[in-house]
Amino acid sequence: MRPKQTPQWPKLLSAAAVGGVTTLFVARNFFPSEKKIRHRVEADYSVGDEVFVRTMGQLLGPPLLKGNRVTAFENGEHIFPELLRAIRSAQRTITFENFLWREGKVTDAFAEALVERARAGVKVHFLQDALGCDGLHGRALNLVRRSPVELEIFRFMKLTMNFRTHRKLLVIDGQTGYIGGTGIADDWKGNGRMRGFWRDSHYRVEGPAVGQMQQAFMDNWLQTRSTLLHGDPYFPELKPVGENMCQVFKSSAGEGSDSGRLMLLVSIAAARRHIRIANAYFIPDHLCLQTLLEACHRGVKVEIITPGPDTDAQLVRAVSKMLWRPLLEAGARFFEYQPGRFHCKYLLVDDVWASVGSANLDNRSLSLNEEANLNVLDRKFVEAYACVFEDDKRWSREITLPDWKQRPAKEKIKGRLGLVLRSQM
Repeated sequence: MRPKQTPQWPKLLSAAAVGGVTTLFVARNFFPSEKKIRHRVEADYSVGDEVFVRTMGQLLGPPLLKGNRVTAFENGEHIFPELLRAIRSAQRTITFENFLWREGKVTDAFAEALVERARAGVKVHFLQDALGCDGLHGRALNLVRRSPVELEIFRFMKLTMNFRTHRKLLVIDGQTGYIGGTGIADDWKGNGRMRGFWRDSHYRVEGPAVGQMQQAFMDNWLQTRSTLLHGDPYFPELKPVGENMCQVFKSSAGEGSDSGRLMLLVSIAAARRHIRIANAYFIPDHLCLQTLLEACHRGVKVEIITPGPDTDAQLVRAVSKMLWRPLLEAGARFFEYQPGRFHCKYLLVDDVWASVGSANLDNRSLSLNEEANLNVLDRKFVEAYACVFEDDKRWSREITLPDWKQRPAKEKIKGRLGLVLRSQM
């Protein structure tokens, strides 16, 4: 007698269901349902004009607010001590949202500082992205779990994991905020000029714009924990403390998904003299590329710093270079950072307008990720920060059109093939 056969249809149905869900997931990533602006963007006003200020305030959501003070910190040797000092100074609340958390001495220091404040009675809320963490149950996060810190992992074990929080936000007592691109990891240590270590920037904000930063954190905290944090400990009165006009705006895969892209398009269209772009992952879409080209054609000086050979994303670098030719032919200048890994994300326009924060100049940041950027309308700040750009240029190698044509065949092939995945980069 033959042994009784186990029916195979439950397994087949299960496999089909998994396959169907996976297909929908991939399709959603490559073919997003939200419509994006495709038409040419022209501006009959300049960066800094009153109409520009009104446009940015209404278009991106929060208004530009006067009375802020922005302080820049360059590289881990200055950034980590400042962030840890701020955490240890907290008296009432800490809200901390982070993407990259890689186990090591730096994560140990941050975990210990957060836990110490929580045990001292400070309300500490820590939101960590799932995909950006290599130790969800590692030494540092387990220390946090055993403490009074409220820890949440953003979109852990969900089909929407491709849509991640890339925001880097730290707000102390609702009064002082930090924003930028720095990951919490040992390879951000140092001065940004060592091979295998990152060159990066972070910014301290004091004044009314800190409330906008706090709101950006609350946006993702509510999505994850569904708990409202409110009142004076989180949103205290914020009086003017400086001369910078600022705006902290957010973008996400849902509401406000095009905010970063719109900011970029309008800023470039309103440029009249000089555009400086420093970005770790420079893969502009067709409209952004066209808007940059039009800026070149109307006489705007365009300079762009990207990573050099020392990068964690050789495919991204190769794909990025595939897009350079029309810009090089139009007069744009490209520079590749040489001594270390380049992770900066800042845009300077006409020595009066700056946008800094977590957003890369690629589709992932401008359409898929949860991002937060700080915009600063202030001539003194931008002129001073232009010196940082010039210093980054000094540590970079200019890539001319002949250099671009002579790049290795392997890099050209990799870039051409990688263009297929451009929407996910």
